[in-house]
Amino acid sequence: MMRCQVCGQENPDVARFCLNCGSPLASAAAGGDERRVVTVLFVDMVGSTARAEKLDPEDQRALLDRYYARVRSEIERFGGMVEKFIGDAVMAVFGAPVAFGDDPERAVRAALALRDAVDDLNAADPELDLQVRIAVNTGEAVAALGARPELGESMVAGDVVNTAARLQVHAPVNGIIVGEETYRSTRGSIAYTVGDAVTARGKAEPIAVWFAERAVTDAGQRRLSEAPMVGRERELEQLDAIWGRVIDEGRVQLVTLVGPPGIGKSRLGYEFGERVTVHGGRTLRGRSTPYGASTPYAAFAAHLKQVAGIFDTDAQEAATQKLRVAVEKLLGPEDAPEVASHLASLIALRTGTQAPDRQTLFLSVRRFVEALAARQPTLLVFEDVHWADSGMLDLLDELAALLHDSPVLLLAIARPELFAERPSWGGGLPAFTAIPLEPLSTEDTRSLAACLLAQGDEERLTRVLEISEGNPLFIEELAASLSERPEAAELPTSVRGLIAARLDALPTPERSLLLDASVVGRIFWDGALEAMEPDREALALLGSLERRDLVRREAVSRLQGQHQFRFKHVLIRDVAYQRLTRTTRRTRHELVARFLEGSALNTAAAEAIASHWREAGDAERAVQYYVAAAEDAGRGWAKEHAVQLYRQALALLKDGDPQRRDVGLKLAVAIQTAFHVPDVERLRKS
Repeated sequence: MMRCQVCGQENPDVARFCLNCGSPLASAAAGGDERRVVTVLFVDMVGSTARAEKLDPEDQRALLDRYYARVRSEIERFGGMVEKFIGDAVMAVFGAPVAFGDDPERAVRAALALRDAVDDLNAADPELDLQVRIAVNTGEAVAALGARPELGESMVAGDVVNTAARLQVHAPVNGIIVGEETYRSTRGSIAYTVGDAVTARGKAEPIAVWFAERAVTDAGQRRLSEAPMVGRERELEQLDAIWGRVIDEGRVQLVTLVGPPGIGKSRLGYEFGERVTVHGGRTLRGRSTPYGASTPYAAFAAHLKQVAGIFDTDAQEAATQKLRVAVEKLLGPEDAPEVASHLASLIALRTGTQAPDRQTLFLSVRRFVEALAARQPTLLVFEDVHWADSGMLDLLDELAALLHDSPVLLLAIARPELFAERPSWGGGLPAFTAIPLEPLSTEDTRSLAACLLAQGDEERLTRVLEISEGNPLFIEELAASLSERPEAAELPTSVRGLIAARLDALPTPERSLLLDASVVGRIFWDGALEAMEPDREALALLGSLERRDLVRREAVSRLQGQHQFRFKHVLIRDVAYQRLTRTTRRTRHELVARFLEGSALNTAAAEAIASHWREAGDAERAVQYYVAAAEDAGRGWAKEHAVQLYRQALALLKDGDPQRRDVGLKLAVAIQTAFHVPDVERLRKS
């Protein structure tokens, strides 16, 4: 079986395209190894040996089959993959072969669901008395993307796996223990109690641990920041103007806020909704979820529940009665029974009469929304519609096209993937507006970072400005990480996860090319990518990546005859590069070095060539180019930079190498020259 790297679906070996999403399937050989941040879940039965001693082997087998089937079902429901069964223990992986951006949260939610599932099994058969211990741990591992766990092939290897196994022993019975990275990545959505640090076999230091209690947000939902919203005044004014037209003209408008993860779409939608409410409008909020949704119309179902006052804990009969009362208030006793019966199916109530076809169902929705708007101008917020089922998107299209004489603003909030999956989104509608959100300006980035960091901490402020590049979520996560762990060199797991999910959502050829481009650097050329894989159509693939807003073509190229590109965000390049194993990096760096030697004047690109030869493991060639670059820098009166380059060359030369004396002398001369540069400047001006 081959697993799709886009959606995770298992496909037969003969399949060339995924049976679920239609994406091209990469062969196991093409999968290769990658370094990834993954989350490992271990769940182990307690007292299984004593239980097995009392049971007939057939009864024991039947019990384990039921248990394993339920465990696998819950893990896969949250996007994880069962990697192996070890006796009575089950090991699952989240984040490989496909990352979703919130893999630690998915793993902890799966653990909570497993705990509840064991309770369900015990309730169904009180004699079972099943008990489990669960551990969840997040960290870096090497993942074999082409591995087939069903054939016993291991997918991930690394300390993160061993630590998860060790932690599981320290979990309370029917409890969930998590490591530090998992806790830091999920504390906004999961309630924890802190535990005493545990001593694990093979670990030099005690491990900090927490115990997961319950989820405090819906799946995929991120708590809004308490920091002030900055840099979105223009977009708010645009939304205010559209809302004014909705009220003045009494007709529907569809607006889509679009931008990458963390850019501030949800925060802007929330602030706008608050303004609508303050000025006398009605604001209803709903969202599509990446997993665990009970209905394809989850976002609109949330609107229905808010109007009717329905809670998820309500019994079917109580929820149905609330819906009927609410619809009757809006439409009157004559039309209410039929419309309420149809709407019941949207919120998974099985007490209504099913609509004969989809158009009849959508007509009932239209009548409901029109009745709402007749009483009060209404804002319907649909968050995360890039995760919405096609039926939900069709419903939005229908409302935008056919609502009549209704002051309704349909606000869809989405990532750019929406337009990749549905290129015609908004097309042909009489009143459609797309509002793209761009990164914050340097001034606004500084303002937000200054609010989050300690006053006067210029060093950390500068680092946040350099790395975040105006993404509000990245600013907050980086500020929090630097405040809590100033010595940490790696990006926060939450930031890496969001970018990794964007990479894994790419078709295999585009994703492979992007990883190769990361070896070249923030700026790269199509020729370098073709040098790594001569048969690829680099320009066509780069065009696809540019449309997905991951790279940008530059108007001027430093290399004649080459098209020059730049990663839109340095973090995209960094996360892509971190995916590559050391062996792959060395091979790719050698190819880039040879490409630059053949495409550029060696003197113009000497420092870049030296860097690539160093990463390729060829110290001799690297020293040659570092020295050449240092000599060029010295002739250009960049004396301090020349010193740095000579030092890099010297660091690559082993003790006893005859070149050390020559490079050392050149370094000494460069240091003396750099020391006297200010004197030369004073003499020149006198």
